[in-house]
Amino acid sequence: MTFVHRIPAEMTTRAWQVAVVGAGGTGSALLPNLARLHHAMLELGHPGGIDCTVYDDDTVSETNVGRQGFYPVDVGQPKATLIVNRLNNLMGTRWDAETRRIGNDDRFDCDLVIGCVDTRSARKAILDAMQRGEGGYYLDCGNESDSGQVILGQVGGPAAERLPHVGDLYPELLDPKGDKADTAPSCSMAEALQKQSLVINPVIAVQAYNLLWTLFRTGTLQYCGAFVSLATGRTSPLPLDPVAWERFGYKLSATKASAKRKPRQS
Repeated sequence: MTFVHRIPAEMTTRAWQVAVVGAGGTGSALLPNLARLHHAMLELGHPGGIDCTVYDDDTVSETNVGRQGFYPVDVGQPKATLIVNRLNNLMGTRWDAETRRIGNDDRFDCDLVIGCVDTRSARKAILDAMQRGEGGYYLDCGNESDSGQVILGQVGGPAAERLPHVGDLYPELLDPKGDKADTAPSCSMAEALQKQSLVINPVIAVQAYNLLWTLFRTGTLQYCGAFVSLATGRTSPLPLDPVAWERFGYKLSATKASAKRKPRQS
């Protein structure tokens, strides 16, 4: 049986309300694509395109130049404000920037939240804020040194009627105990590149971009995520199939869902 997910009808009649959390490696690669998607949506007759707010409390460091979407002249400036102002000037958007982290008092009332964060505690904070709000889509973009995943799920509503989000499939990815102790910035770009591929963030950003483009252009999805390995050159989809979700540990029933942890690289 082929399963198909359909976009909520109201998202075809007004601007998408979108929050992007994280404007670093993946976020700075995805945001220009999100602005291109906004422009394409308007050109194809969508009534509002994308209204976006970007959250990030970090500033550009010399190590970020060349690895993220920033330039030498940007060093010392807030990432969120910088990239939003740049896109507003270049693409005519009217997006907003928040130079802060998501906290315990935040709530998200929007159609889509995109997480481009590098800690499990930050991922949990995003999902908690969505659960305090009205729910909606959560697009999680995560990566390690040369692999990563993009998973589009939904927060809120009966489990049997929504796409499982990353926390449903991988509850361990919400556990702050799993965060790495070494969070100090690298002293040089060369040192940073010993830890992470130069290519992984743009690759993950493109996978996320393609999911959103497909959802808008066709109004449907036949898969809800992708797993990428640069070491093998392989990209594997996460199919829209409750049987497949069970293999990842997500159990569906008519009334509830439960997640069982299964060992997997995050």
